[in-house]
Amino acid sequence: MKTKLIILGIAALGLASCQQYKKGEGGLLYKIHRDKDGATLKEGDFMAIKAIQKTEEDSIIYNSYDFDQPTFMPMGKPSFKGDIFTALELLSEGDSATFKVPLDSLVKRGMPKPSNPKNKYMIYTFVVEKVIPKGTLNDSVFNAKIQDYIGKEKEKAKSGEDKKVAAYVADKGLKLETSPSGLKYVVTQKGAGALAAKGDTVTANYTGSFLSGKVFDTSVADVAKKPENKSIYNAMRTYEPIKVPVGLGGSIAGFEEALSSFPKGTKVTVLMPSKLAYGEMGNQGIPPFTPLVFDLEIVNITKGSGIPAQLPPPVAPK
Repeated sequence: MKTKLIILGIAALGLASCQQYKKGEGGLLYKIHRDKDGATLKEGDFMAIKAIQKTEEDSIIYNSYDFDQPTFMPMGKPSFKGDIFTALELLSEGDSATFKVPLDSLVKRGMPKPSNPKNKYMIYTFVVEKVIPKGTLNDSVFNAKIQDYIGKEKEKAKSGEDKKVAAYVADKGLKLETSPSGLKYVVTQKGAGALAAKGDTVTANYTGSFLSGKVFDTSVADVAKKPENKSIYNAMRTYEPIKVPVGLGGSIAGFEEALSSFPKGTKVTVLMPSKLAYGEMGNQGIPPFTPLVFDLEIVNITKGSGIPAQLPPPVAPK
């Protein structure tokens, strides 16, 4: 399946080269896996990259393969010798490489000190999929090229969404029901009682994830504290069921539909297409045309008028 191929691809990328890490500026270590001909990245260029950020103990902080879309970003000026932009200056379109950035340098610039003192580096693996050089292009022409490329990538994501959902359902062996809106769901524990009406407040626990299985947000402390979810856990947050007045537009359409479709006590997994989630614009940490999976538990339904409450935003990858 697609997910398995992606995982195998990441593993192959990490093992693609047996040479020792080379030393760069500021204590940076790097290993080039694929080196294509072409001009290297320069400040002001636009790039589309696939990226993995992890610690030395393999705790993954960010992985763009979770949503199978590249990350778009401008090539910035290095803020210190040996930072990520120092690393990217070594790459051109089509290249892939792994970099080790000294943690001491990152901690000095505001990154929280790692809990494991044995960790000496933050590790980044990049695949540069596309570069649009700024060169001598005026801003109007340069921005037009960028928007044209991003538009094509969005269309690719849009046209491929149904196939990704079908592959996910087949891989998991799910037998889902589908509502008229396109919301897919499977009830894992039946509840009882009346459904929430417009203005009623639903108290619910939730865990949101990508099709890859990567959790991007949850209201459940035990889920957030799992080792694989380390990047989203926030010790300052109070993990508890959220209260959402339904029918008032306080959260994404698929989430509201799910909350108002099941009685108290229900546990349900819902698979929502992007049109019922964050659509063509995406959201913080969620690219355009990204289908999402939510595990929900309807804890309580309180009758009466409520006030709109936003679903907490997902934790942005660092």
